[in-house]
Amino acid sequence: MSLLTNVMDHSLDDGYAEAAARRRTAGTSGMPKTLRAKLGLAGGLVLAALVVTVGAAQARVAAPVVAKERQELIDRIDRETRTADKLESGVDGLRDDVSARQRAALRQSGGSDRADLVGVLSGATAVHGPGVKLVVNDAKEASSGGSGDPRETSGFSDTGRVRDRDMQRVVNGLWQSGAEAVSINGQRLTALSAIRAAGEAVLVDNKPLVPPYTVLAVGDGDKLSTGFRNSPDGVYLHTLEDSYGIRATISTESDLRLPAAPSVIVRTAQPSTEKGTS
Repeated sequence: MSLLTNVMDHSLDDGYAEAAARRRTAGTSGMPKTLRAKLGLAGGLVLAALVVTVGAAQARVAAPVVAKERQELIDRIDRETRTADKLESGVDGLRDDVSARQRAALRQSGGSDRADLVGVLSGATAVHGPGVKLVVNDAKEASSGGSGDPRETSGFSDTGRVRDRDMQRVVNGLWQSGAEAVSINGQRLTALSAIRAAGEAVLVDNKPLVPPYTVLAVGDGDKLSTGFRNSPDGVYLHTLEDSYGIRATISTESDLRLPAAPSVIVRTAQPSTEKGTS
């Protein structure tokens, strides 16, 4: 209680009190005494007020111009976005037309059954059937835990993110385990598909995908699931789960539906007309 009483009675430091007493004794204070000093102080205050007033007025005058320029920029972005969407819709329509013509040409050249089989194997035809659903997602938090780096030659930093090389191994493992058709986030994969990275994004056929990555693989569900888990690529994915917190779940499905690939145009390979010797 004595300490609290002392603090309340002497809330102002003794040094401040002594300085104030000295100024009173000397007859001085912080305010100017002469007329010139008073006029100087008044002029300084007027100048400061003038600067603040002019600045506020300029900001008020410029505000509508800035708002107009911002709105014009937003409108331009909206127009360009609509144009891009229209072009993309046109490209999708042309791709569908090309795919239909390709399927018709295949039927004319080799019969309906052979054309359907070629379309399924090439990815030009939408398919459905039993298989597995594998969902791969980034770690909840970036971590540096784990020993025994499975990305031995990738050069990727350990951030707990799923990388393009990880998805490459997952897809290759599914193909090796007996998958007949594979898609990632609705993107059908073919022999011409490329899975690569652009910064932190994973691209499939130059289209960026957002995690979680849902991989659908058509095939014998039980055999496909067991084969993938026991394959080197399945072990690789399990190591990523244990070492980096990457999340993965696999389940068998009775009926999966995979879309057709947007384009299966071959530009380099040509059919061989030579017959093999027996």
